[in-house]
Amino acid sequence: MSTERRAPLDRRRVADTALRLLNEVGLEGLTLRGIAKELDVKAPALYWHFKDKQALLDEMATEMYRRMAAETRLDPVGTWQDGLRTVSRGLRGTLLGYRDGARVYSGSRFTGIEHAPEQEAYLRLMTAAGFTLAQAAQAGMATNAYTVGSVIEQQGVEPLPGERREGYDVTERARVLADFPLSAAAGRELFTDYDHQFEEGLEMVIAGIGVRYL
Repeated sequence: MSTERRAPLDRRRVADTALRLLNEVGLEGLTLRGIAKELDVKAPALYWHFKDKQALLDEMATEMYRRMAAETRLDPVGTWQDGLRTVSRGLRGTLLGYRDGARVYSGSRFTGIEHAPEQEAYLRLMTAAGFTLAQAAQAGMATNAYTVGSVIEQQGVEPLPGERREGYDVTERARVLADFPLSAAAGRELFTDYDHQFEEGLEMVIAGIGVRYL
């Protein structure tokens, strides 16, 4: 009889396993039954911790945030622009690490208050720069929505780094749209070099925030 002791089954261990499986099966293929099999437990054991799949997604999003926060630190004396860049780049990098990462994160709610220190630091940085609390919150929501939306669009074409879905060959697209030369040429701007795309869009958002509020 084996004497090996398994780690106790808790919410974080389940979320960690779910995130590993996510890269293999994607959001649509992720099930509580599949996670239970991976953990070598019966599916009902998971319902003790998560009432449904959305509750699990909330914990997965929270775990993503924990990992991002561990790698991302705001400079308390930096500029508000650099603060927004740091947060947005950190979130994007984390979400891109998981198949359908942005879809899991979008619309989910945090299951604890681990995000509070980073949120407090962000709001402190923004209000010290002259933003009202309401403006700082709006600026944060705008850049967060841009970042998540940008990753959703990218992962629709490139589910994981190095993967590319069929139907997004820009050369073939240009051939099909030969009668529409501007649209044909725009394909390389729309469906390649997503790092550049993201940075350009982020700078537009940040510039707009400055014009709107300061």
